[in-house]
Amino acid sequence: MVMSTGDAVRGQPVQDHWVIARQKSEASVDLAQALGVPEPIARLLICRGVVTPQAAQSFLRPEPAQLHDPYKMLGMREAVARLQTALEHKEPVLIYGDYDVDGTVATVLLKTALERAATWLGVKADVRYHIPHRVREGYGMQDARIEAAAAEGVRLVVSVDTGIRAFAAAAEARRLGLDLIVTDHHLPEGPGAEATVPEAIAVLNPNQPGCPYPCKELCGAAVALKLAQGLLEHSAADATDLARVREKMLPSFLKLAAIATIADAVPLTEENRTLAALGLLGLRQPLQPGLRALMELAQIDTRRPISATDVAFRLAPRINAAGRMDIASDVVEMFLTRDAATARALAEKLHRLNDERRAAEAEALRTIETQIETQIEASTAAHPEPGVKPPSLPAATPPCFILDDASLSAAPESSPSGQARAASGAWRRGVIGILASRVVERTARPALVITHEDGEAYGSGRSVAGFHLLDALTAVNGQGEERLFTRFGGHAHAVGFSLPSERVGELRERMLRYAAQWLNVADLGQELRCDAEVRLQELTAPFFDSLEQMAPFGHGNEEPVLLSRGVRLAADPRVINDRHLRLAFEDAHGGARFAGVAWSRQVDWRALALNRGWRRGDLLDIVFRLRRNFHPIYGGWELEILGIRPSGEVR
Repeated sequence: MVMSTGDAVRGQPVQDHWVIARQKSEASVDLAQALGVPEPIARLLICRGVVTPQAAQSFLRPEPAQLHDPYKMLGMREAVARLQTALEHKEPVLIYGDYDVDGTVATVLLKTALERAATWLGVKADVRYHIPHRVREGYGMQDARIEAAAAEGVRLVVSVDTGIRAFAAAAEARRLGLDLIVTDHHLPEGPGAEATVPEAIAVLNPNQPGCPYPCKELCGAAVALKLAQGLLEHSAADATDLARVREKMLPSFLKLAAIATIADAVPLTEENRTLAALGLLGLRQPLQPGLRALMELAQIDTRRPISATDVAFRLAPRINAAGRMDIASDVVEMFLTRDAATARALAEKLHRLNDERRAAEAEALRTIETQIETQIEASTAAHPEPGVKPPSLPAATPPCFILDDASLSAAPESSPSGQARAASGAWRRGVIGILASRVVERTARPALVITHEDGEAYGSGRSVAGFHLLDALTAVNGQGEERLFTRFGGHAHAVGFSLPSERVGELRERMLRYAAQWLNVADLGQELRCDAEVRLQELTAPFFDSLEQMAPFGHGNEEPVLLSRGVRLAADPRVINDRHLRLAFEDAHGGARFAGVAWSRQVDWRALALNRGWRRGDLLDIVFRLRRNFHPIYGGWELEILGIRPSGEVR
């Protein structure tokens, strides 16, 4: 990260190099005229690769017709045929899920679809499910559970959001005479076309070799949704049933699929955008009692538009809390039950567990901050910088962070062999993924966070743009007979893994070498990228209407970041809660006026305002996102400030 000397606040940088992605052009003017939208909106669309009126109409107005045919997915016909045979012959079916939002929602979707299809076939379905316990069983399909299923009389196992690397479990199922259908979205083992998948009746995963399905970025629940849709359409007895699937059941399923799509942070582009947009619209009418109760506890107001932010920061954490802190099967029961009292009780339990999760996270973050500082100091001492250090993260900061709860000193050289590990870690395995995300936010570096239990180290990792974390783990795992990891998997931005505790030192050394080779830390955080430059007076009602059509925002369709030059401070900055700033801006020429808030999450804006002496009448350039305040009295559109500098400064 780069900032000017003297701007250090809380050890974090003020990003001075602002880059504008798109200026006004003939193309943006033509697109705006064709669509009937303000020209800055056309620039935002072009930034996202939406360059034709036809593409823009589809982008701004998602509709069910944009969803792909399930049978475009490799293995779909075989999977549907085997499921229908199981229902017709009343075979016990086990859905093997996962303990996060994606896995639990996928379980609910498929179980509901199987039972509805059975009704149309005139039989009673025997559909069971298993959500593994995060600590007792860990991630993925386990041989012991497959063996238990066979003993219970199960004849068909269907995995959801897991299984693409479950070669041992697939072999065990085959040995026991169980049929297996794998539905997953994680990357298979091996590079590209050489990737291998478990032997099964069918494997549904758009990322497997040879799958022609157009959208490769579906989450696990979306893959399960496709199977549910394919099964229900195939089981429909007549045109009435088929219409019911497409007009009633599919929209209902999309509500849950949208939650999983947003929670799993898959790109909100292509079909994912359609799934999320239609699902969010449907969430304004939560008919299922468990969903309705959870939304009430999360204080999501269905009288106004529901955003991806509502799902990501209110709903998803409460659903995830079950798997992180207790038993994730409670989520499935909450969504499946039709009893309002039971649903409310389960939703309240998830709400309490989320509070416990937040407390555990806060406690762990305090020790993690100490480890980060220790590792920076150790790295700086080993690689001293010439000259004056910039007042941000030192240039010698490690290219990645590997943090674990076995030793709070945790300097890289303090335990090179990883000996003397704790028998049981201090950090809950359910929160280490969140902790890794917090480290990435704090340091702009990839991070692995590890906790220990009975000699095994369990880790979760998160990454930054441009650094493929699963590729990194694959590389450091080694090619010899003695691999580093007991198991690992994930994708570019997030991974999970386990390895013997005594080998954490090896992992740290290998990851530091790999990241130093493949990650250009000089580029991290240097730029504050802006989608477009606008005048405050261009932020009108038609602009806001079109901006809302560009939602839902998230990975792959980030919220627009805008730049306005030469705006005037309409009042002296006001401090909120001793940390944040409340600001008022007006267009120096057009008179448009907006309130703004600068949140001191990474930069101490209060101290910065004091140091620079900002006061009413100052002309500033500002970078911001737009936020809609729904307060009945003080509501309206506001600016969330990301960057401020004196007007006319060029850097």
